[in-house]
Amino acid sequence: MTYSLPPSKNFESTLSNKNTHLVVLKNDRGMQVALSDYGARIVSILVPDRKGNLIDVALGFDSIQKYYEADEQYHGVTAGRFANRIANGRFELNGKTYTLAQNNGINSLHGGPEGFHRKVWDRRISYEAHAEFYYISKDGEEGFPGNLSVVVSYTLTSENKIIIKYRAQTDEDTVINLTNHTYFNLNGEGNGDILNHHLKINSTEYIAVDEHQIPSAILPIAGTAFDFSEFKTIAQDIRNEDHQLVAAKGYDHCFAVNTPISQPCASIFSPNSGVRMDVFTTEPGVQLYTANWMTGNDIGKSGHRYLAYTGFCLETQHFPDSPHQPEFPTTVLKKEEVFTSETHFSFSIEK
Repeated sequence: MTYSLPPSKNFESTLSNKNTHLVVLKNDRGMQVALSDYGARIVSILVPDRKGNLIDVALGFDSIQKYYEADEQYHGVTAGRFANRIANGRFELNGKTYTLAQNNGINSLHGGPEGFHRKVWDRRISYEAHAEFYYISKDGEEGFPGNLSVVVSYTLTSENKIIIKYRAQTDEDTVINLTNHTYFNLNGEGNGDILNHHLKINSTEYIAVDEHQIPSAILPIAGTAFDFSEFKTIAQDIRNEDHQLVAAKGYDHCFAVNTPISQPCASIFSPNSGVRMDVFTTEPGVQLYTANWMTGNDIGKSGHRYLAYTGFCLETQHFPDSPHQPEFPTTVLKKEEVFTSETHFSFSIEK
């Protein structure tokens, strides 16, 4: 399969009275990253495989219209204002209850149906190896308090690393949890499932969830299907009879990580392509999602249907439902504070 970036003209449109574009980052090693201001999202990631051929390791579509109409709305997006779930679509802050849209059963998911993924962000800076997107989320948008100013920047380094930085400020106390929601397939987009990928997560605990995917306990991974302390294939335990996996149809769980950003919180590689990705973050958690609920209705860039397990996400973030979980690291952003977060996706060849 031959991979290339989608045509820029397919991303030149108007949504919500704002113009959309495709931004392409390149480095001197041939790596290319395509971004869209619709959702401040990753569209394509072209990296060399072990034979030196460029393959696209990010799922997605070849036009802005297909992103807008897709069953799966979160391909490559900046998810917010609160990534992951908030139970019952409401939370309390400073003695006041805020009501959110329930777009995932009874939960609010990824900021609601009109969250950051559905917004056209402004481009603040754009160079060949750096792009910056800016958005102001107004007080009350999707039920959240405070006017929130958010900047998300993408930098492509000469070492084949994508550096994502987040910065946000609010004029009223609010909650925030931002992540990137790229679906990866290191075999190459559209090239089968990801069950053969070898994954390691530097964690000793994961967050178990109830029938509504809301945290019920923090449990040790040792001796469970969630033990990725050493490399193993995703396939090895994904069909384990653990009720956590059965209910979710696979992995959709947050792992607690405490590695400094100089050390990977997760590493994964494809034996087919040889492509390896190491993930670094300042966040306390990483959500492993194995695309369990892909319907097959969406047809990706290379013309293949996106079925269950044709991609995986490693979403660096704070823990789900943190506003209701006082023992979790706080997701409250006070009006005098600045929220910052950083995540790296580093690509190489597995020896």
